Amino acid sequence: MMPSWFAGLANVAPHLTSEQLKWHPVPETPEREAAVLVLFSEVDQAPHVTLIERPSHMRTHGGQPAFPGGAIEPSDTNATDAAIREAHEEIGLHADSIDVIAELPQLWLPPSRFKVTPVLAWWRAPHELQGHDRDEVSAVHHVPISELVDPSNRARVKTRSGFLGPAFLVKDMVVWGFTGGVLSQLLDLAELSQPWDASRIIDVPESHQVSWTI
Repeated sequence: MMPSWFAGLANVAPHLTSEQLKWHPVPETPEREAAVLVLFSEVDQAPHVTLIERPSHMRTHGGQPAFPGGAIEPSDTNATDAAIREAHEEIGLHADSIDVIAELPQLWLPPSRFKVTPVLAWWRAPHELQGHDRDEVSAVHHVPISELVDPSNRARVKTRSGFLGPAFLVKDMVVWGFTGGVLSQLLDLAELSQPWDASRIIDVPESHQVSWTI
């Protein structure tokens, strides 16, 4: 059964627009497309979201936190299929353990020129994640929502290019860019956020300066 803290988000998610998510307009030109799985769950009866950490040796996105996901392949029926396939390949997630709530509006990532569809899902039957792809994932983190919304863990990051956006400082990670922006908006919509000091600005870790993370 879906808990009340998630039910509100699940009710509004199918009707969200890109304007509500306060995102860049999606270009009408053909671009690469990707999908990510925004996976919420309860661990020990506490709200969590699952994030991965990219290996530091990767040429792009090295060391960055992200949602499981990747490029949509010709064999994928839709964005949902792609997000679930990638989550299975990257972290060993069982497709039958989740309930897909909605495909959120497609969002545009100018630095990497990807159109990305976040797929919101409820992890109904959490299980141990085994055999994840070490070439793509260095660690899997089940991050407590209580840590994400803690005002002491909130900040905005600024890159050399001038990008300024929300970030979370959790699990020795700086969660920012696409992942931080989507999380910030969803926590606001779920009415889980707490007031925080938006004047607190930090630099993105040097290893993250290459580009935004998916």
